[in-house]
Amino acid sequence: MSKIINVTCAIILKDKKILVAQRSEKMKLPLKWEFPGGKLEFNENETDCIKREIKEEININIEILQKLSNNIHDYGTFKINLIPFLVQYISGEIKLAEHKDYRLLERSQLSNLDWAEADLPIVEEFLKLEI
Repeated sequence: MSKIINVTCAIILKDKKILVAQRSEKMKLPLKWEFPGGKLEFNENETDCIKREIKEEININIEILQKLSNNIHDYGTFKINLIPFLVQYISGEIKLAEHKDYRLLERSQLSNLDWAEADLPIVEEFLKLEI
C-alpha cells in the first residue's frame, strides 16, 4: 500500500485572473498544468505550508480566502491528498523556482489545459464557486 502524501495547492487570484503553473520536464507528471503548492512538512499546518510553498516556488505573498475540498488521487506509484486553498495575490514579483511556465487565465480558459489528474476535481469545484 502506498503512503499518502499531503500536498497543498493554491488557486491564486490576481487581477481578476487565476494563476496556473506548468510542471517542468524534470518533475513527476512533466509539463502538466497544476495549481502551485507543495508537500506538507512535519509539524507544519496547512495554511503555513501553502504560504511557504508559494513564496518558495513563485516568489509571491498570498492571503488565504477559503479552503476547498481535499482530493485524494492515486497515481499508481504514489497517492496524494491534495489540499486546495483559494487565495489572493498580495505582493511580490512572480519568479518561477521549479515550474517551466505560468499563465494568468480567465475562468473560462481553465478547462483548456492538460491538467495533472489530481487537480481536475479542484478545477471543477473552483468553476462552480461564486467569486
